[in-house]
Amino acid sequence: MSHTIKYIKVKNVNKFLLLAATLVASIQTPSALADASAGEAAFGTNGCGDCHYTQGPAREKTIEDQLAKLGPELWYAGSKFNRPWLEAWLSAPKPIRLMKYNSLEEKNPGEHPVLSAGDASQVTDFLMSLTSDVVVAGKIKAKAHPKGKLIFKKKMPCSGCHQYEDRKKILGGATGPSLVGAGDRLNPDWIYAYLTESSIFKPVKMMPVFKGILSPKDMEFVSSYVASFKGK
Repeated sequence: MSHTIKYIKVKNVNKFLLLAATLVASIQTPSALADASAGEAAFGTNGCGDCHYTQGPAREKTIEDQLAKLGPELWYAGSKFNRPWLEAWLSAPKPIRLMKYNSLEEKNPGEHPVLSAGDASQVTDFLMSLTSDVVVAGKIKAKAHPKGKLIFKKKMPCSGCHQYEDRKKILGGATGPSLVGAGDRLNPDWIYAYLTESSIFKPVKMMPVFKGILSPKDMEFVSSYVASFKGK
């Protein structure tokens, strides 16, 4: 018996390997699906759905839709967050925003529900199963690149709304989520996807759009720089 072996010529091996890794990462085993199902139940039992929605795409059509929300959307949470941070935060939440969600005047009271260790783990399983195919895995690596820092501080108005740490000092505004320790919280690849394709995640603009203003390479530098912000 003879066998014919066909070879596929791949022009860009790195792109092929990146695609393969992304596909493998997206495959969920029966065990993972069961964990996500249990987590979804815990998400509901703890009342998380009262403030957060988990089915995409984005629902907001108008500024009124955005202002009516009680908390951020979570339909791409698995692409946005780093799992260790998310699980730890759910069991011991601390305000990420100085101001209450969607408020410019009222301070954040820090009243997010505290989940038990078991529920935090299960809810994390569920949230990490919610991903966006816009986020390409492995594209961005955390690095305090000087060019990224320059663009962040000089070309982008991030500090007007977001706190960040520079030379052991906390600088910046208070209306947006803090970027102090952002590298612990956020997936570097999501940061880049958010900067380049913000309308997919936030169709109602709450921050400047940088696509067409900054080059993709510049946004890579900035994403790497923000991802290098580590907590204590």
